[in-house]
Amino acid sequence: MINERIDFKKNSVEALRSPKLKKALVNFTDRSRTSRRKAVSEVSEWEKLRSEARHIKEEVIDNLGRYLLELEKSVTSAGGKVHWAKDGEEASAIVVNIARKNNVRSVVKSKSMATEEIELNRHLTSNGISTVETDLGEYIVQLCDDHPFHIITPAIHKTKEDISKLFSEKFGVPEYEEPQELTNLARKKLRKKFLSADMGISGVNFAVAETGTIAIVENEGNARLATTLPDIHVAIMGIEKIIPKFNHLPVFLSLLARSATGQKSSTYVSLITGPKREGEKDGPREFHLVFVDNGRSDIAASEKTRESLYCIRCGACINICPVYRQVGGHSYGWVYSGPIGAVITPQLNDLHKTADLPFASSLCGACRDVCPVRIDFPHVLLSLREKVVREGGGKAKPEEFMEKTAFRMWSFVFSKPFFYNLAGKIIFILQQFYKKDNELRNLPYPFSSWTKEKNFPAFSKKPFRERWKEKYNDQNEASLR
Repeated sequence: MINERIDFKKNSVEALRSPKLKKALVNFTDRSRTSRRKAVSEVSEWEKLRSEARHIKEEVIDNLGRYLLELEKSVTSAGGKVHWAKDGEEASAIVVNIARKNNVRSVVKSKSMATEEIELNRHLTSNGISTVETDLGEYIVQLCDDHPFHIITPAIHKTKEDISKLFSEKFGVPEYEEPQELTNLARKKLRKKFLSADMGISGVNFAVAETGTIAIVENEGNARLATTLPDIHVAIMGIEKIIPKFNHLPVFLSLLARSATGQKSSTYVSLITGPKREGEKDGPREFHLVFVDNGRSDIAASEKTRESLYCIRCGACINICPVYRQVGGHSYGWVYSGPIGAVITPQLNDLHKTADLPFASSLCGACRDVCPVRIDFPHVLLSLREKVVREGGGKAKPEEFMEKTAFRMWSFVFSKPFFYNLAGKIIFILQQFYKKDNELRNLPYPFSSWTKEKNFPAFSKKPFRERWKEKYNDQNEASLR
């Protein structure tokens, strides 16, 4: 959980000062958006699939308790064990206890945002259990003691040269130039970990209440190795990851792959129902499924924000977000970034420590337009902003006073034509001291907060109202002639 207040503004300013990061963000998000657009255009019933998926998630969240009990019964019937955790500490303790009971010394993990959320790695290593991330991006992030930058591609903020230098420092090898050489090195290192691990830990993309099946979607094959080679498999899932029936899976698998990576289907889709059965050649001896609440029940109880739990963690909203494209994932200060981070982080943590995040949005609605389950992000963000203001968790007092004063002045000027016209003339005169190439630069405080990072278009000598009158007066005269 978050211990200190997230200063989104400070984090963003630091990110904006990195040209390398900006280039990486634009390149990655542009590619992702193009791939998604192409993949979606090939599905004629795309909008129908979105509506169906939203309807299914609505049904689940409205009846979450019933579906959790059904899933528990199905998993148990298939030979698995289910554990309930009210928060991250309890979930991590459950996993540590399973490891201790089975004398586990080494763990391999596949990519899981839920385990990032509960800081599972820290709990395992502090108890003397060697823990290795096996997704290549997560592996890179773990090696440099960093945090994921994106929920789908955790290491997009690292260049090829960064990774080459990191591998050279960690493994005593030359700084390879080709990405294939770096990948081969990581594969060689990880293969040994897979073969010697006592326990595999995974996330859950979808859990089917009807059959007790969990679905894990990936492109590298590491999740399949982590869930079949070790003797014990522990899957960690947020309680919202349920879908009612097995025949609902194709709907979500079609939406997830296209929205996340622009693929028709992910390379690997593993469907796991309980532990290894008699006669099967691979699979774990024990299968454990951990239900993690960690604040989700409170979200489900809120009519205004419960649709936050419809999210299938595809990252489409992140790739389209104009704010994320500028400042990147670390600016959001926690596991989840972009629009989904702005809505889910304040609800899973202390609102006073995360009060900046609901305001980290232009409310343009692009996230809502691309979301495969039609989450109305602007609506949820406005609800959270209202809550921040109501509970006093927003700006510091001086900033709040200045903002209120500025809006009062703005309201007064814009409601009085004389003062409005006068203000326009004064601004036009004063801007001459800061104008260059038809842009305003290095404005004085408080406007410097804007022009420190970007320029502002200069005000026109002839106001819009005058140009409007001239246009329509000319048209009227022409019609009379």
